[in-house]
Amino acid sequence: SHKLKMSIKLRTDYGSVLHMPILKENFREKDSPNSGDLYGHKQYPANQGQELEYLITGTHPYPPGPGVALTADTKIQRMPSESAAQSLAVALPPSQSRLEANRTAAGVGDIYRHAGIPERVQPPGLSMALMEAGGNKNSTLIAKKAPTMPKPQWHPPWKLYRVISGHLGWVRCIAVEPGNQWFVTGSADRTIKIWDLASGKLKLSLTGHISTVRGVIVSGRSPYLFSCGEDKQVKCWDLEYNKVIRHYHGHLSAVYGLDLHPTIDVLVTCSRDSTARIWDVRTKASVHTLAGHTNAVATVKCQAAEPQIITGSHDTTIRLWDLVAGKTRVTLTNHKKSVRAVVLHPRHYTFASGSPDNIKQWKFPDGNFIQNLSGHNAIINTLAVNSDGVLVSGADNGTMHLWDWRTGYNFQRVHAAVQPGSLDSESGIFACAFDQSESRLLTAEADKTIKVYREDDTATEETHPVNWKPEIIKRKRF
Repeated sequence: SHKLKMSIKLRTDYGSVLHMPILKENFREKDSPNSGDLYGHKQYPANQGQELEYLITGTHPYPPGPGVALTADTKIQRMPSESAAQSLAVALPPSQSRLEANRTAAGVGDIYRHAGIPERVQPPGLSMALMEAGGNKNSTLIAKKAPTMPKPQWHPPWKLYRVISGHLGWVRCIAVEPGNQWFVTGSADRTIKIWDLASGKLKLSLTGHISTVRGVIVSGRSPYLFSCGEDKQVKCWDLEYNKVIRHYHGHLSAVYGLDLHPTIDVLVTCSRDSTARIWDVRTKASVHTLAGHTNAVATVKCQAAEPQIITGSHDTTIRLWDLVAGKTRVTLTNHKKSVRAVVLHPRHYTFASGSPDNIKQWKFPDGNFIQNLSGHNAIINTLAVNSDGVLVSGADNGTMHLWDWRTGYNFQRVHAAVQPGSLDSESGIFACAFDQSESRLLTAEADKTIKVYREDDTATEETHPVNWKPEIIKRKRF
């Protein structure tokens, strides 16, 4: 039964190679007492009672190619000569030989030389590369260079030049109006204040919220200011009358952020009730409730192109939403901790998200991961980016890091002193924004002040060189 089983196995599994002869030294006589293969396993011929012509022996390199006449040069267990390798290429049909040439990176000689060697034995940086196109004759081992970070663009350092005080509580949000004449802040003292951008003087205070104001934004399409707060309220202020003209009711808990769609009259808000809501600005109707997050939604951003809405949440995910359907398009789950800040690049079709584990950059529309910006080891509350490729991240511990957007190089770190009389622990940065000219950077802070930064005009690449070394990139992909 064993002989029968082996003969069937030989025919079914090895029928295609049974016609190939073997070398004389491996040939065993039929009646030889120790007739077996290299490992001592007994061999059973395919056809019992006939002259033993074919023998399947132990492991050796595979034959040079299918359909090639077996000559002295192309026997299985002998190293094929270069002429045999060439005859193999000639013997194959033209289409197949072209396919083989493209697929095989090393010559037959190299395959034979490395036969039986596990892949891991070779150094990881070495790769087999075909030197001559269209043939498998000459090959060499070329050391593959590890990827290095490209040289970052030089950016002048930013310096603090103004501190504006006037709020009686943490300054939680900030927005610059489209005309670049003034900016607006919202605070834990429940007021919204409007400041002159050039002089830093207070122009107007608006009262109406009964709890911390968490978000403000000025419309570029109408003379309206929108605000939201921890009192669950979303208000629309008419800046010609300095009065609230609309309320948007619907959120069940504190409203943490808001944004206006750039091309249509739609307002988007996000809340601690784990939802984001889309409102028609004029009718006050709730168009969609974007449900799907499992924890508070901390930030929301709008853009004209698809996907039009991006949210970041304390459930560690980022969601890209379809505005028309009101449904999730993509969920990004790469962050390990809560995502409190999202920023869209003003020119590129990309965005960044901030979390205590990493700042991550993504590509629209599907949220393909680009790179990690590692090093800001704190709770990141806010992100801002300008057209020049300067990304700013502000954290709970009062530190602010400035990055080159393209390479992810951290070219400056700032930790401004707190206002005299404040505790050192009151040095958090809650929000930051560039003005419309992108020459000034405004930060809203926990010491009740607004700090204004600008680029150092006297700095040059010689006086402030980039301390950059082309080190090997060690990026976590997730």
